[in-house]
Amino acid sequence: MTIGSLRHARLSGVLLLGALLVFWQISAVYWIVSPSWPPLTSIAASLMAGLGSGELPAAFAQTAYVTLIGYAIGVACGVVLGLAMGRLRAVNALLGPWVELLRPIPISAIVPPLILLLGIDNELKIFAVAFSVCFPVLVNTVAGVRAVDPVAIDVARTLRIGRVATVHKVLLPATLPYMLAGMRIALPLALIVAVTAEMISGSAGVGYYLMTMQYAMRPADMYAAVFLLALFGYALNATFVRLERSVLHWYHSAA
Repeated sequence: MTIGSLRHARLSGVLLLGALLVFWQISAVYWIVSPSWPPLTSIAASLMAGLGSGELPAAFAQTAYVTLIGYAIGVACGVVLGLAMGRLRAVNALLGPWVELLRPIPISAIVPPLILLLGIDNELKIFAVAFSVCFPVLVNTVAGVRAVDPVAIDVARTLRIGRVATVHKVLLPATLPYMLAGMRIALPLALIVAVTAEMISGSAGVGYYLMTMQYAMRPADMYAAVFLLALFGYALNATFVRLERSVLHWYHSAA
């Protein structure tokens, strides 16, 4: 895809988003007269009010803290376990069935038992985020390790490079694109899980704010938080993409 066509595609996406927002405003004013479908002007007013009062910034700060801490822990666990399972058959045989057993469990199913063990504070939410983030990173890391050219490993052995040096100089660079792909998949998942956990057991954060606004029958405030949450997720992904391109500049140049 050329630069011109890429810019045209992005412009088309922006225009489509603008058209949908205009349709929302018109439908809320003229077609759908319902308190559950507020016009964008009311949502924008609620957004400004929430930002001005500090209520929305406080909620998002709490959610960002839980998301990023849990994400960091989950990524670290996924990388370490993925490298071990990809390189050592005994570790893969031991942990492989557990990974396949735990990976499909939805987070909404494990939060209630975790409440009994960890309570409803940040520990629960951070664990839930780390648990969900770990598996995409782990699976992609294992795939990356197994995709490493065996000749490179044999050369390292021939040169009598130690295991630690082999991991650092051969495995990690070759596996890094796979790791980052898993990390990018896991980033929005971390945000989703954090908000979901706050909805189920929260006393603060965006999820708790959304549930509070729903019970209070304040849909404009609820939609304002949803729009801001979408922008927050977009900003996280854009930041990660920039970092990924910086780290993998050699990989994208070769591609």
